[in-house]
Amino acid sequence: MVSLRKAGSYSKKYARPYTRISKKKSKSFIKTVPQLKIVKFNIGNKKKYDNKEFETKISLISGENAQIRDNAIESARQYVTKILETTMLGNFYFEVRVFPHHIQREHKMITGAGADRMQSGMKHSFGKAVGRAAIVKEGKDILLIATSGEKNIRIAKDALKSARAKLPCKNHIIIEKLQTTN
Repeated sequence: MVSLRKAGSYSKKYARPYTRISKKKSKSFIKTVPQLKIVKFNIGNKKKYDNKEFETKISLISGENAQIRDNAIESARQYVTKILETTMLGNFYFEVRVFPHHIQREHKMITGAGADRMQSGMKHSFGKAVGRAAIVKEGKDILLIATSGEKNIRIAKDALKSARAKLPCKNHIIIEKLQTTN
């Protein structure tokens, strides 16, 4: 299996959204769509979050325009989920706030002896679909955690700080107090 191209090939580049997928194959620009790697988008106590019983919302916010691949989002989600589930015991709500709609393409080039006779170079370099990415604007929420209690807030903030390294863009953490209905 060929490994993924480095994130720098995509993350800071301008991307025109390439998302046209249709149930009718003739109307679809994209014939084959790579499978989505994100397993869950919501984890934790959603009922408490909807009823506004949590005191604090901690958000990881993008600091620049970027493309974030679905495998990077899934990696950050798994890391944060593991920390929250082992330490907070269900007293939290965690949500991935971005969805990877954008289909990334790659024009694979053959290298080595005899490669010059096997391909047409960049003459028809549209590329094959190789992955998905979320196009994130500056100031957009990437991850969100809602919880109550000083200890839980500190744990959630530390989890997001560690997850920042898994994402290819500059980002920062914002802590907000929520209006509770108690």
